[in-house]
Parts: sequence; structure tokens; C-alpha cells
Amino acid sequence: MTLTEVWPLFGLVIRTPRLELRLPTDDELARLAQVAADGVHEPNERPFLTPWAEQPPLERARHVLRGAWGSRAEWRPGDWSLGLTVFLDARPIGVVWVSATEFAERREVSTTSWLGLPHHRRGFGTEARLGALTLAFDILGTAYATSEAFPDNAASVGVSSKLGYEPDGISRDVRDGEVLVSHRLRLGRERWERNDRSGVEVSGVEPCLPLFGAA
Repeated sequence: MTLTEVWPLFGLVIRTPRLELRLPTDDELARLAQVAADGVHEPNERPFLTPWAEQPPLERARHVLRGAWGSRAEWRPGDWSLGLTVFLDARPIGVVWVSATEFAERREVSTTSWLGLPHHRRGFGTEARLGALTLAFDILGTAYATSEAFPDNAASVGVSSKLGYEPDGISRDVRDGEVLVSHRLRLGRERWERNDRSGVEVSGVEPCLPLFGAA
């Protein structure tokens, strides 16, 4: 049996005009870890509640490996977290995560992402999330997608705004003894349908549907 026959998610590919989103091989995962080690935000920024990207380079790289391997080991139909590596010209530049709990019943996903610092402010974040949400809404039958961002995370808020997310309240969490407020954002199917995804193609999804709890 091939790896894709055993784990069909390795055959799932999303293509946008400039990018390709898919699971990485272990060699590609090592290159992705190097992207994280090289930095994913400016030194004066703290965009993540879990400060993994503020750790030394080796720890950032190991975080990427643990996340990818752990998500596969813990995958359950309906309860899953899909880490799609974002490729530009066959080179990994970041990740978009699409996650769900009790997906068959709730039909709701959440997203989070990061890109290597040299690839910021070039529209790749919006393009990558559009591709991931095309899988979620148009293929898997998602009803809602959610996201969260700190008020000063202009890049994340900007991507969400472009795709039609709307305010959905706040979350209060503690980091380093300090209470932080995040904006919750929600995108419903009706608003999603107004996005142009004519340049997005999804292939290899049919064998994956039982794993998503969407069959």
C-alpha cells in the first residue's frame, strides 16, 4: 500500500493562482521548520497567545514538527486539525491550520496561520486562507468559519475583513500573568458565497471525506 492509500490526506491538494496547499513530506516539513526558525514576525510583535514564535530558532523549528506530527496522531473523524503547508514555487513559506470539533454535527471550523517573515504583505495570507476555506465551505459543507486576533494584529484582521468575517464578540485569556483581549470573528456561508474563488482548485478530496466526518 502507498502512503496516500493509507492516509488519503497526503493526496489532498489545493491550488490558488500563486500557491499550493497540502501536507508536506518529512523533508519538506524540515524546510518548513527552517522557515519558522528564521522568523515569522517582527521582534517587537507578539501575535500569538501561545508564544512559540518568540522562542529560540531551534525551539521554533521543533514546535513546527511537533504540531504536524501530533495533529496526524490525534486525528479523529469529526475532530481534527489539518495543517496545510503553503508552497510558493515548490518552496514552503508557512502554514494554514483548519480545525474542527464534532464537525459532522456542528459544521464549523476555525483557522489560524503563519507565514515566514519575508513573505508578509504580499497577499499570500489572504490567498492561502481563501484556498483553505474553499475546501471547508465548498467541499466539506462548512456552515461557519471562525478566527481570533489581537486588536493590534493588523495582518490577521485585514485578511479576515477581506474575506467577509464579521465581529463575534471577544475572548479574554491570560499570557504571562496579563489578561489579553482577542476579537472573535465569524464567517457564515451566505457571506462566504460572495467571495471570488474562481482561481482555486481542490483535488484528491473524495477519499478524505470519511476522515473529515463529512462523508
